[in-house]
Amino acid sequence: MNGDRMDRVVVVGNGIAGLTAADTLREAGFDGELTIVGDEPHPAYSRPALSKALLLDSDDLSSHELPPAGHGAKELLGVRATGLRLDERLVTLDDGTALPYDRLVLATGSRARRLSDLPEELTLRGLDDALALRSRLAGRPSVLVIGGGPLGMEIASGCLAAGCRVTLVSQGAPLLLQLGPYLADVFVRAAREQGLTIVETPGSARLERHDGSARAVLDDGSVLEAEVLLSAVGDIPNTEWLADTGLVVRGAVPVDSHGLVRPDVAAVGDLAAFPTPQGLRRLPLWSSAIEQAKVAARALLHGDDAPPLRFQPYFWTEQFGLSLKAVGHLPLEGEPEYVDGEPGGGPALMRWPHEDGTGVAAALNYRIPMPRLRRMTQQAA
Repeated sequence: MNGDRMDRVVVVGNGIAGLTAADTLREAGFDGELTIVGDEPHPAYSRPALSKALLLDSDDLSSHELPPAGHGAKELLGVRATGLRLDERLVTLDDGTALPYDRLVLATGSRARRLSDLPEELTLRGLDDALALRSRLAGRPSVLVIGGGPLGMEIASGCLAAGCRVTLVSQGAPLLLQLGPYLADVFVRAAREQGLTIVETPGSARLERHDGSARAVLDDGSVLEAEVLLSAVGDIPNTEWLADTGLVVRGAVPVDSHGLVRPDVAAVGDLAAFPTPQGLRRLPLWSSAIEQAKVAARALLHGDDAPPLRFQPYFWTEQFGLSLKAVGHLPLEGEPEYVDGEPGGGPALMRWPHEDGTGVAAALNYRIPMPRLRRMTQQAA
């Protein structure tokens, strides 16, 4: 161990968590050697755009692009971390390189959970996935989406907008577990009005190959087929390379309120489980990754003198002609107070109050500055 010496920082992961950590380190005063390792060959990009604007039938292929990085780090892209030797402070890579560090940020994110090992099962997690799907949609194929969460519904919306006939399989009602019954119903009605076929099933679908293509078999034995089959059934943290470190607990890396695993190692983004009022939780959201990375980077530099994470969940989706922004913990029960607008799917500003005077605020097709939406969660009920 090198005491308080901090000449070299290595960030493993070039997604928004790794990018934000690197930017924040520079903003907070770190002027030493900064190295970013990314297993994709692309510079950091906006992952939320992949299931939204990038799937639409237009000539614009820039919706996922982020401003050029200003951190001045050495970027090692297209290489993967394979191991971590904590005692020696070394990160090993698949090209045989061993990177020494004084401080380390773990930001390797997660990958799409799959239902099978069939090559016909597509997923949408990275930029290459999105570009490949966009190319497939150009021929207006029939599409089967398995998964009724936000990602599955966004993909279904994009495929419909591209002119495809789309069926979505959902374990229970779409979006119910993520948004609650009131908001889920708003989106499901809009989806059906635009032509989405929704098949609800109590169990998970099973994929199998038949006549050279893949198809889905449901619990009741019914079979669904399409020219393109895509699953959106969750994610798996990329923690295998940390298997020998003792840092991984139940598939994630637990951290303290500063985002630290130990004084010289931070973990941020989709692989990290951080303290919340509901206990240690992993929240694989874009906004969560950004907030975690800002806090953890400062803590690596300043220790306990840095402010802890006080994360307020922020959820955003665009699908079927609707845009929703929500601040606070989801899902929601009961009907909202309408601060502005009224029921029916038109522009509305809503609030679900709690007994302690806090609440959840949501804007549906409603333009509102984010600071105001956040303040609404603290108004008296």
